[in-house]
Amino acid sequence: MNQFCLFRIFVCCFLLSLFFTSPPVAAQQVLPFKSGDKIVFMGNSITDGGHYHSYIWLYYMTHFPGTRIEIINAGIGGDVCRQMLERLDDEVFSKKPSIMTFTFGMNDTGYQNYPPAKADSVYAAKVAESLKYFKLIEAELNKHPEVKKIMLASPPYDETSKIKSTPLLKKNAAILTLIAEQRNAAKRNGWGFIDFNSTLLLINQRGQQTDSTFTMESPDRIHPSNDGQMVMAYTFLNAQGLAGQKVADAVINSKGKKTEKCDNCSLANLVINKNLISFDYLAHSLPYPLDTIPGGFGRPAKSQADALKLISFTDDYNQEIVAVKGLKDTSAYSVTIDKKAIGQWSGADLGKGVNLALVTSTPQYQQALAVMQLNEERWAIERRLREYYWLQYSILKPKGLLFNDTESTMDSLQKYAKKDFFVAVTIPTYQKARFKVVRDAWKKEMELLTDEIYKVNQPTLHHFEITLVN
Repeated sequence: MNQFCLFRIFVCCFLLSLFFTSPPVAAQQVLPFKSGDKIVFMGNSITDGGHYHSYIWLYYMTHFPGTRIEIINAGIGGDVCRQMLERLDDEVFSKKPSIMTFTFGMNDTGYQNYPPAKADSVYAAKVAESLKYFKLIEAELNKHPEVKKIMLASPPYDETSKIKSTPLLKKNAAILTLIAEQRNAAKRNGWGFIDFNSTLLLINQRGQQTDSTFTMESPDRIHPSNDGQMVMAYTFLNAQGLAGQKVADAVINSKGKKTEKCDNCSLANLVINKNLISFDYLAHSLPYPLDTIPGGFGRPAKSQADALKLISFTDDYNQEIVAVKGLKDTSAYSVTIDKKAIGQWSGADLGKGVNLALVTSTPQYQQALAVMQLNEERWAIERRLREYYWLQYSILKPKGLLFNDTESTMDSLQKYAKKDFFVAVTIPTYQKARFKVVRDAWKKEMELLTDEIYKVNQPTLHHFEITLVN
């Protein structure tokens, strides 16, 4: 075999190794959030009904329990650039955020299945229309230098999956044209930029190599289900440079009867006897809890935890390591926390280190689960408010009835609902939300839930006992 062939083999292997590792993150100037930050996420239905911003906040709630931030969903289903421009003041700047994110493109490029000969010209016209309003948005954003901006490239439209729905060819290429302008605006203005499109697209293509129907955007090729939303959150956190920060990393040397390492945690009252090791342990973070209940846009729905098959989230973000060196490799040891048995490991495994973030029975994981459920409850209330605002901006505003929540408007909506499924399913929420006192009560409930989260998420001291079993 000649040197040229060897070189080609090396290059192919190198490229394959890149392809089968975690997808790259394209980002610029995106700093981690700091205490007191208020972040508004503006977008379309992927933001409106999505979880990615909530999953990002959950990471901050658990990993940075002393860093209180606020994240606000300002997505409206179906929105294009023109509509986002119209609600910038009401939905973003009136909230007085310190940071805002902005994503668009899926709706701007339309949903008609054009013949190949016509597709390019139609998409070019739609892109030009969208960019006309994006230019105006850029000008508006620059009127608020006090607010940091992060451009989020739209998740992809999946044209390649072999699911039943007919794909709209060249749609994602049109979205990529908008993304290029979004990236250029970020460079011009010193804004942050995070690319969801290339990350999700790469994972879709990788999955389709073994399963032609794989996609994170089933059944409509548009909306990422909860696994895709978690991939988006992971991409965002990567862009902030947060990968590699452990929940905790503690190493005990049983023979030397000492603590060798205590990263992001503290150990006290270490006692080492022949058959028992005990100590008090305080991690400064909580493990990241992953929802295993399928949900989101997809049908069949997927869970947040399904994303673990697609990204290296556990290795990068969810490592709560406790290691005990010097034990007998082949012996079994029982581990209890606060007198509750959590598992048995060999001396060899304990020497390498056990990732307690994967043990859902630990008191610290159960504490994190409570935080997750409180956050999900907060998200559910916020979703009701987003349904109300969707009706306002998408249905009532074009009719000149924005925030005209009278009985006659209610009657009109009920008639309109007979021919519009989306209005019909939103009417029950509107019947309550049209009363300001109800909306105010929901907002207060969200504030109470957030207050409770920042009480419940504070790590507590736990007592460990590691006992020789045989």
